[in-house]
Amino acid sequence: MVRLTAAVSSPSRRSISTADQDFPSKAELLGALPEELLRHDPLKSWGSLALSLGLSLLAYGLGTLIPLSWAALPLWLVYGLGTGTVAMGCWVLAHECGHNAFHPNRRVEGVVGFVLHSLLLVPYYCWARSHAVHHAYCNELERGQTHVPPRASSPMGLFTEGLAGKLGRPMAGLVALFNHVVIGWPLYLLFGVTGGEAYGSSVSHFRMPEQGVPLKRPLFPAAFRRWMLRSNIGLVVVLAALVVAAIQFSPLRVLAVYGLPYLVVNGWLVVYTWLQHTDVEIPHYDSQHWTWVKGALQTVDRPYGPLINLLHHGIGSTHVCHHVNSAIPHYNAWRGTALLRQRYPQLVRFDPTPIHKALWRVATRCKAVRQSPVDGAFYF
Repeated sequence: MVRLTAAVSSPSRRSISTADQDFPSKAELLGALPEELLRHDPLKSWGSLALSLGLSLLAYGLGTLIPLSWAALPLWLVYGLGTGTVAMGCWVLAHECGHNAFHPNRRVEGVVGFVLHSLLLVPYYCWARSHAVHHAYCNELERGQTHVPPRASSPMGLFTEGLAGKLGRPMAGLVALFNHVVIGWPLYLLFGVTGGEAYGSSVSHFRMPEQGVPLKRPLFPAAFRRWMLRSNIGLVVVLAALVVAAIQFSPLRVLAVYGLPYLVVNGWLVVYTWLQHTDVEIPHYDSQHWTWVKGALQTVDRPYGPLINLLHHGIGSTHVCHHVNSAIPHYNAWRGTALLRQRYPQLVRFDPTPIHKALWRVATRCKAVRQSPVDGAFYF
């Protein structure tokens, strides 16, 4: 079940198709969240940063003490999973900086977000740009960003569904999990994989498009060049520091201490974004049928549990509120979520399916989308 309202039983796709007149206006939807939710609480903001950064530094420090031996392999796996899970909290707070939801001073936000994301090898300013586009065109097939599914009639859609048919559902699900969770984030940054149709077949977060290359819609306009340069400088500095550490201590030590948590952080990021906007009942739209309100309300809140919500600042359980107003700090998003569910119980999505089951469902069943004659939306 993808959308729950109180104790309603699982609806079919046709029963959850919502006519345009059933959606509020953008002003009405934004008005459901009072302005006081936008207020920053410095104690909570800096306290969240202290929690995530402090735990991360402690965890990475412990990694320097683990012996580099095959006998310690189970310990390394636990270290990678635990440290990556903790460090994801730093990723989330940098994400909050990118939305101007961490601190009222934009310069302070910029420094915090840039440092945190650079340490995790994320091109901060370029990511902030593409992520703003994701929010502006959520669940739109043409102008959207990240986890935009292929149409079944497209070459990628035909290939994806054909491969799934040959492999069978379980094997195709494992392939999808590897492609998304392990290599999906680097592929998106390097080549724009799962970006919208309007941006072409290859969009890099690290270099501007070549002059003279025709683009339907540039993701990074020419004026963005200096911000891309700043993002790249931050990554070069961190990579240089890793090289120095490898020379000083050993490449294997750096790969283990830094590389294992890095993979886990990327995995968490993809799991969150994939499950927030994808499922068998979640519609996607072409530009003719899409509106900002419809796109924002196709986001799914999911139950990650109190510990993960603490470490990751509730990003997976308050995401509908985040898409309605991304400037709301994470500690206010819980109240915003409650207000939205109270005001629009038939429109705000919450799926109680355990995360591992929801992830397997999405991996095995969500390949390419087809347009429904009922509402004009595209479904898996």
